Amino acid sequence: MTLDACLLVGLGGAVGGASRFMVSDAVGHWWGTRFPWGTLVVNVTGALIIGMVVGLARVYAGAFGSPQIHDLIITGLLGGYTTVSSFCLQTINLVLDQQTGLAFLNVIASTTLCLAAVAIGYFGGSWVASYGA
Repeated sequence: MTLDACLLVGLGGAVGGASRFMVSDAVGHWWGTRFPWGTLVVNVTGALIIGMVVGLARVYAGAFGSPQIHDLIITGLLGGYTTVSSFCLQTINLVLDQQTGLAFLNVIASTTLCLAAVAIGYFGGSWVASYGA
């Protein structure tokens, strides 16, 4: 990885993270926070945007297909905005490559393992914190 690539990913990640915060917060104010509407909107819009950028890159290989655009927008901006966009893109790529079994496995494994990891982390952290209190 080059210094230029690191700078592009860092710049995109900073903008993406700030964008995630602003969009999620705004949606929470509009629709409430009882259900994670803000996160859902961020994840869906991130998936939509990454699909559009990659779709454009497949048709218009020029600017959209450049490594710099990939580093800045896909890895940096959308990686900072939401990682679910990467997961969705990888799943669609498996389907496009006629690897539907692997695509299904990716959906089931990612959803199950990530939910389990959040639960383990949450309860493990709570347990550790309870001994420090």
